[in-house]
Amino acid sequence: MRGGRIIMACRNTEKGEEAKKEIVEETRNDQIVVKELDLGSLESVQKFAKNFNQTESRLDILVNNAGVMACPKSFTKDGLEMQIGINHFGHFLLTNLLLDKLKASSPSRIVIVSSVGHSFGKINFEDLNSEKSYGEVAAYGQSKLANILHAVELTNRLKGTGVTANSLHPGAVNTELSRHARQKGWMNMILQVGKPFFLTPEQGAQTSLRLALDKSLDQVSGKYFADLKEKTPSDRAKNQADAKRLWEVSEAIIQEKLTSTNM
Repeated sequence: MRGGRIIMACRNTEKGEEAKKEIVEETRNDQIVVKELDLGSLESVQKFAKNFNQTESRLDILVNNAGVMACPKSFTKDGLEMQIGINHFGHFLLTNLLLDKLKASSPSRIVIVSSVGHSFGKINFEDLNSEKSYGEVAAYGQSKLANILHAVELTNRLKGTGVTANSLHPGAVNTELSRHARQKGWMNMILQVGKPFFLTPEQGAQTSLRLALDKSLDQVSGKYFADLKEKTPSDRAKNQADAKRLWEVSEAIIQEKLTSTNM
């Protein structure tokens, strides 16, 4: 509606095209582009970023919004545990590959969708990929904590560039995110009881939109928001040493995965 050029990075481009059609009809803005991106494939992330960098002149706002929650133990195409693989590693690589474009377009913003679920998360550096043990909720919490730490370390590394990075909790939103949780009795019961209080997708997008568009946040970076306001995250989410270590470990893991794939 503001007339921006929007790139929709979608795993399912067929559904993406359907959504694009609805957006164009409602807003009369035909500057909507659907590009394929599977965050569960590092190769797909590389391909998307290469195409984006070659075809797009600028990137003003990057919203890292994709996510999976409480799924049964499974792995991405690169052998990463699904939740941290998509929620953190996919976004981490995507952001790094687009950083030059963001810097060249500054002032620009990175918006990372986390969750209040980060508060029960812990970065298990000894078993980051949940190979020794796996809990659906614990793995989700770890991935959402990783999202906030990613924003914290991005802020440290982007000082002086004009690029900001913030994270947020969108609220309990009535989307397909909870599809795996519905298959568990106790989780499904909680979801059914709470459903009348869930936000619509439009309501759930508001905090992301504020971080993307509000002029008063031009200089704000490394913060966590919920309900449209800055909030204090868990103590673990403020750990600068963990944020730096997670960045370095993430770089090493992704490099190892990409090297083994290309061999």
